[in-house]
Amino acid sequence: MTTGAVPDAEPGRIELAIGGMTCASCAARIEKRLNRIDGVTATVNYATEKARVEFPAGVSPEDLVASVEKAGYTAELPPPPQSGTGGEAPAAEDGPADGLRTLRERLVTSVVLSVPVIAMAMIPALQFENWQWLSLALAAPVVVYAGWPFHKAAFTNLRHGAATMDTLVSVGTLAAFGWSLWALFFGTAGEPGMKHGFEFSMTRSDGSMNIYLEAASGVIAFILAGRYFEARSKRRAGAALRTLLELGAKEVSVVRDGPGGTAREERVPVERLAVGDVFVVRPGEKIATDGTVEEGSSAVDASLLTGESVPVEVGPGDTVTGATVNAGGRLLVRATRVGSDTRLAQMARLVEDAQAGKAQVQRLADRISGVFVPVVIALAAATLGFWIGTGGGAAGAFTAAVAVLIIACPCALGLATPTALMVGTGRGAQLGILIKGPEVLESTRAVDTVVLDKTGTVTTGRMALVDVVTAEGVDETEVLRLAGALEDASEHPIAQAIARGAAERAGTLGTVEDFANVEGLGVQGVVDGHGVLVGRPQLLAEWAQELTPALKKAMADAQALGRTAVAVGWDGEARAVVTVADQVKPTSAEAVARLRGLGLRPVLLTGDNETVARAVADAVGIEEVVAEVLPKDKVDVVRRLQDEGRTVAMVGDGVNDAAALAQADLGLAMGTGTDAAIEASDLTLVRGDLRAAADAIRLSRRTLRTIKGNLFWAFGYNVAALPLAATGLLTPMIAGGAMAFSSVFVVSNSLRLRGFTPLAGSADEDGAVTTGSARRGVPAVR
Repeated sequence: MTTGAVPDAEPGRIELAIGGMTCASCAARIEKRLNRIDGVTATVNYATEKARVEFPAGVSPEDLVASVEKAGYTAELPPPPQSGTGGEAPAAEDGPADGLRTLRERLVTSVVLSVPVIAMAMIPALQFENWQWLSLALAAPVVVYAGWPFHKAAFTNLRHGAATMDTLVSVGTLAAFGWSLWALFFGTAGEPGMKHGFEFSMTRSDGSMNIYLEAASGVIAFILAGRYFEARSKRRAGAALRTLLELGAKEVSVVRDGPGGTAREERVPVERLAVGDVFVVRPGEKIATDGTVEEGSSAVDASLLTGESVPVEVGPGDTVTGATVNAGGRLLVRATRVGSDTRLAQMARLVEDAQAGKAQVQRLADRISGVFVPVVIALAAATLGFWIGTGGGAAGAFTAAVAVLIIACPCALGLATPTALMVGTGRGAQLGILIKGPEVLESTRAVDTVVLDKTGTVTTGRMALVDVVTAEGVDETEVLRLAGALEDASEHPIAQAIARGAAERAGTLGTVEDFANVEGLGVQGVVDGHGVLVGRPQLLAEWAQELTPALKKAMADAQALGRTAVAVGWDGEARAVVTVADQVKPTSAEAVARLRGLGLRPVLLTGDNETVARAVADAVGIEEVVAEVLPKDKVDVVRRLQDEGRTVAMVGDGVNDAAALAQADLGLAMGTGTDAAIEASDLTLVRGDLRAAADAIRLSRRTLRTIKGNLFWAFGYNVAALPLAATGLLTPMIAGGAMAFSSVFVVSNSLRLRGFTPLAGSADEDGAVTTGSARRGVPAVR
């Protein structure tokens, strides 16, 4: 079906919402169908259920929708832009939520009804008189209602001459259920007192007293469990974009003309903000949209968008970006871009483009079933025809054919991925590692390069006091007591870092009087009777307090290391230079060494300047550094590495990393970072410890090996047992038992992942290596 109007998007390109896909092979079929149209290039993403299509002038969007519908699926055009904001309406979540709820209902139904059916079939002591009719009553809703998605998909595939795992599930369960009905109503299985026991012998039987209701209902319950956990993971696919858009301010104070020409403030929703409006940003508030400062000065924390660890000083004429935080004084800002034109919206599009362009690895089970399913169906039909043709009798022939379908029924094949994934992800959660899906595991196998964001990933992302250099005869504790007290009265992040460090080192701080903020230079006030200055050397120079040569050298040395240095003076003399910096996490060097041990080549990527980046890289043992990059540049760097033939993992924590995390072959987000980065990533490291990245890759690779081992067993046992079933030497009862054993083996093999342990090692207790951020080699101003 189609909805909405054809959008005025970029001509020749459109994104369709696809419905009805049940496995990765469905995405491949739709993609193949679209690409058959002359001039059309299509990429279908199974995880996000979207198709990105480029088409020539002679093809309309309606033609594309019709082509998808002919393949047996649904397609919807994107909704028109939302009026007033210039952006698109957020995707409704009712559809996916309803689909997940329906799947959960089918799963619960199948499990509740299948357990007693399986128990009665496998435990003779529970087989009371006429128990088989109770089994039929319980199994029928499972096969008909809970198994309906498989039957519907199988019918759709049949209409288009295709077969998937759904086909085999449907045919196998319907065959087992149909044979059970025949045995109950026309054979001897419906007689009172019938017992259902195992006979481990390869002798031919007409099967008229055998029912296979436990096989029909159990297979559906097992496969639905795997589908449910997969669907729940897929539902999060669009969360990165929604999280990005939710970062912005919700309301804004706009300056309007009041009566008599007086200005008044009006609080309005940010959607009503227009280009040219002047709005107020108070300390601690988010800036509503991109604009230019008209009045006031402050420090703006842009770390979410730029990765800069030090707030940026802004004043009249400077540009500011929406969703950044005003960390200092009151600002009047004139809006220059709103809605979809803002930098935040552009970053959201970057994430969307990167996610849509990421190639999805097809499930191994679907690739196997693409060949396996038609072969099994043909073999079952050939078995039936052979035994009838050779005089084996209709009952014996159908028994052998049902045995073929049951032994081939992909219970273990369907469990191979979800059980290993559930155990692996459960163990990962215990260790602070969140794995989002099986595609992630396949990516870890080939990764050879790991790109590390600096701020918040390799470093703490928080400024801290690291050094105090005093003039001759000046006590360090006195410097910290006076400077810390004065800085404690300021809201600036650097001032707060000095105040925290001073309180830790010096204990009680002094009492402040006559505090004043000197715009662009620093702060001044009276502390315990001393006239104290803290800030740029220029501030001290205005009070005739020149830095000594030793203090000048200390400040130059700090700036050369990328740190932020401020001068301290009182009572007419310059007394000290205090240095703050963003600290390298104590575990980062060890983490880099572990990543190298896994065969990965580390690259440091940051929006900070080259000096800062090199200092961090040297501290943790990274040789390759890419510095001074914008968010779009981060995506380009990842793409360039991929173009060089590398398989790239990206580790980051900020909004500025979200698009690069989505573009990378494997995205790892620090759990201490933003929701946007976490949602755009494939793996989340909850603890914020970079060493967990190595453990995450090790766990992912081991889980992938377990999945492959499960698939090998599930497929191998089918190949070995099919000839026995086809020759009539394997009864359907033994086939059902073998199928159950295969499932138990797969589950048991998956449970071995619970024994995964992280690498031994602990944080270095000797203190953090530090570095910092000094814009253009000068200390940050307040």
